[in-house]
Amino acid sequence: MASSMQARQVGPTPPSGSADGTSPSGRLVVEEFVDGRPLSPTQWLTVILCFLVVLADGYDTAAIGYIAPSISTLWEISRSDLAPVLSASLVGVAIGALVGGPLADRSGRKSLLIASAVFFGVTSLATAFVNDLQSLTVLRFITGIGLGAAIPNCVTLVAEYAPKRHRSLLVNATYCGFPVGAAVGGFASSWLIPAFGWHSVLVVGGVVPILLALLVALCVPESVRYLVARGASQARIRATLGRIAKAADIGQRHIVLAESSQPGKQSAVGTVLSAPYRVGSLMLWLVYFMGLVIFYLLTSWMPLLMRDAGFTPASAALLTALFPLGGGIGTLISGWLMDRFNPHKVVALGYVITAVFVYLMGQQMGNVGLLAVMIFVAGTAMNGAQSSMPSLAAAFYPTDARATGVASMYGVGRFGGIAGVFLGGWFSAAKLGLPTVFMLLAVPALIAAAALIVKWRVHHRRPEAAAAPLGGEVRQAR
Repeated sequence: MASSMQARQVGPTPPSGSADGTSPSGRLVVEEFVDGRPLSPTQWLTVILCFLVVLADGYDTAAIGYIAPSISTLWEISRSDLAPVLSASLVGVAIGALVGGPLADRSGRKSLLIASAVFFGVTSLATAFVNDLQSLTVLRFITGIGLGAAIPNCVTLVAEYAPKRHRSLLVNATYCGFPVGAAVGGFASSWLIPAFGWHSVLVVGGVVPILLALLVALCVPESVRYLVARGASQARIRATLGRIAKAADIGQRHIVLAESSQPGKQSAVGTVLSAPYRVGSLMLWLVYFMGLVIFYLLTSWMPLLMRDAGFTPASAALLTALFPLGGGIGTLISGWLMDRFNPHKVVALGYVITAVFVYLMGQQMGNVGLLAVMIFVAGTAMNGAQSSMPSLAAAFYPTDARATGVASMYGVGRFGGIAGVFLGGWFSAAKLGLPTVFMLLAVPALIAAAALIVKWRVHHRRPEAAAAPLGGEVRQAR
């Protein structure tokens, strides 16, 4: 169930609005207007193009892994020499997210999305023409900055144009582009590398996001919520809102937000770290960090750990591939459930299921069939929960700090991925058995679930502070 909170805006607070977003005083409340209408073609196009940008992001992020064997052979370098190259983009992604969020809250979601897509497209193209390891490492780091800035802005833009009844599902569907892009990169590489060489993988990864940036510039409107929060002119706001609705439906009414917004009073970073949001921000960072510890440790080290445990290389690779395989299914199911039940409890349950099945993986080492089932279920739950976090973050922060809030979680969480890679190396060097490794990996999943409950317990009791900036309503427990 949901209990409504009083609409808030720049200036005097209007009375509660009608189903079409019109308040008795003649104002048009953006959130209520968007929530009360079916999705327009422009909104659908925004979701599709943001999905494709995230797909291109996933392709470029995974590309280095697909071309690494070819580079290792052609340049006559060891696999260990490629470690800095493989981790450089992760560091760049973290920095790009932390920088890109505040910039988007200042200059706009659309403009930062276009800039970041062009940026990582150009740098990917440049990477295709390097001939030494040092240049490759530097350019992968720089490319990561653009990659890190793109996804949080895609998530924010979709969240601000999606009606509340479908918001989590649409945001999660957009985020599904990342694993799809990584998979597309694998299929594309298997054809491109034999036919055109490893450079072609990066050329495709450079051209596609540049073309998508052009389409975003032509077809996607800036967020209306952002424009209102930043105090843009009513004429510009009406023109932008007119791209998803008929001008007659908008009229000359004064357009406001249902949330408080006072441009320039506090920086976006200051809002994210302010007292009403501080606990929630810390818990979101902790959850995302722990999730990526699990994901990167398993995807990076599980083949080697399984070979150490006696599995053949082929079996180890196949079993590892099962972990991300169900990610899209888990993400869509999680988004659908989040739109109908308490989203914190839905995502927390996903991490609890992850913990249980990761632990059970270690108890089924003698039964390959059952182990495969455990890995698939754990991966479906894990990826579904982790991919739902941007939706949860977008619903938590106010418009004037939303991109910063989502990006800060995404950026801080990336260090969890780096920690997972190093932790996996330590587990391997320490010769820990797989049952022990899987038992230890259940711990960060339980920490993530507990952190989500802490966030919900702290903030659902203070709706006036921070509970529901996106839709003007507080989601209570069910």
